[in-house]
Amino acid sequence: MAFFVGIDVGTSGSRAVIMDGDGRILAAGSGEHTVQTPRPGYSEQDPPQWWQATIAAVRAAMAKSGVAAGEVAAIGFSGQMHGLVCLDAAGGVLRPAIIWNDQRTGEQCEFITEQAGGPQKLIELCGNVAMVSFTLTKLLWVKKYEPEIYRRLAHLLLPKDYVRYRMTGLFAGDISDMSGTMMLDQRKRNWSDEMLRLFDIDRAILPPVYESHEVVGPLTAEAAGALGLTTRTLVVAGGGDQPVGAVGAGVVDAGLVSATMGTSGVVFVHAHEYITDPAGRVQTFCSSVAGQYCLFGCVLAAGGSLQWFRNVLGQEEVRDAAADGSDPYERLTALAEKAPAGGEGLFWLPYLTGERTPYADPNARACWIGITPRTTRAELVRSVMEGATFAMNDVLAILRQRGLKPAQVRLAGGGARSAFWRQLQADIYAAPCATINATEGPAFGAAILAAVGAGAFPSVPDACRQLIRVAATIKPDRDRAKFYRRRHQQYRRLYPALRAQFKRIAALD
Repeated sequence: MAFFVGIDVGTSGSRAVIMDGDGRILAAGSGEHTVQTPRPGYSEQDPPQWWQATIAAVRAAMAKSGVAAGEVAAIGFSGQMHGLVCLDAAGGVLRPAIIWNDQRTGEQCEFITEQAGGPQKLIELCGNVAMVSFTLTKLLWVKKYEPEIYRRLAHLLLPKDYVRYRMTGLFAGDISDMSGTMMLDQRKRNWSDEMLRLFDIDRAILPPVYESHEVVGPLTAEAAGALGLTTRTLVVAGGGDQPVGAVGAGVVDAGLVSATMGTSGVVFVHAHEYITDPAGRVQTFCSSVAGQYCLFGCVLAAGGSLQWFRNVLGQEEVRDAAADGSDPYERLTALAEKAPAGGEGLFWLPYLTGERTPYADPNARACWIGITPRTTRAELVRSVMEGATFAMNDVLAILRQRGLKPAQVRLAGGGARSAFWRQLQADIYAAPCATINATEGPAFGAAILAAVGAGAFPSVPDACRQLIRVAATIKPDRDRAKFYRRRHQQYRRLYPALRAQFKRIAALD
């Protein structure tokens, strides 16, 4: 039997899993990354550290799996999206990578929008409006503020592409990840001549692009030695963490939606056709299924809101959990269950780090609205969980407006581990929700891409249909769904009422 490695090059670390031909995860390993913040709003990482973390992750997974090096047929990738990796002609790193959550490029967003002829024209050209996370904004920042680095720039890659380069010695990208650069013509699934012309980008610095399952090349002897594998192992292109995570959740057919409640929250829908949002509130990318597309929106502090509550106001639960070995999140969830639905009129706006979807407002601030003398910690924590889920439902509402009707929402991340939060999501989304038999998400999706690339399955959808099964279905409660529909309508009135005040507050910082 052949085996497959899936690697997720994330922000906090790299994760590797070993999958057999039946989709079973035999073992996993991890390696850590660090983030540098040389100035407020800056976020950078050292690309060679990704490679070292990947080596550690693969070696740890292989050691635990018992799989022989020669039995690994292929490696697939998932990676944090949008990060700018600048290499010189020899493949050397010119500067630390500017990663997805860096906030320095507001000026470049305005320039791109003006130069292109407005947001609608940008959507026509590359599917999305300009956002600080996208790679083109970072490239233009380097061009303006680090001209010597820009002059020496010979190869532009994204984070996982750098790791693949270290494995194969080949410069390459994939269409799902490169959709987030703002330089790809998504209809043609290749670089946009018009965007490159508008911003004077030399096409020679951009790599050839592949579909996510396509083979880029084999491991070099040096990389095989570092990873403990052989040069017979093939390396496929892989994709961005959101499209590949959708593969890992089996969201590869129309009508399927994934809602991943991690630190950030992402609502993702698969689409057979190229569909954009005229208002630019959600992003359209090429998917990791050949020839198809996806739309998704990101809530910056979804599960992160509950993490903040745990760290700042949940010390009692943290202390008790440490004493008896339980999970502080389970204790907080149990506390939330004691509060009435809606928390007696209490709302949490989860804008701890600004917001991306649907408002694209870095000035937005988190807050509670509706505290009374009757409010207890139980109402506070329940409102945090409700507010994060309302924010996710904002994204789902936009996708529904674009004609994408979810037949099932597949839940992942921390919000899928709690029965209470699973039911809360089903009630607020007013849609059947499900959990699946796989829990590794993007790394599992990357392993599936590797299996398809090696010829074990004819296509990504075929692989997902064979390997991924629904473990449990959660149906919305009709009465609570009606209640939360009214609550969500009120929730949606709060940000517009506070937008101007958020801007004034931010100006005081």
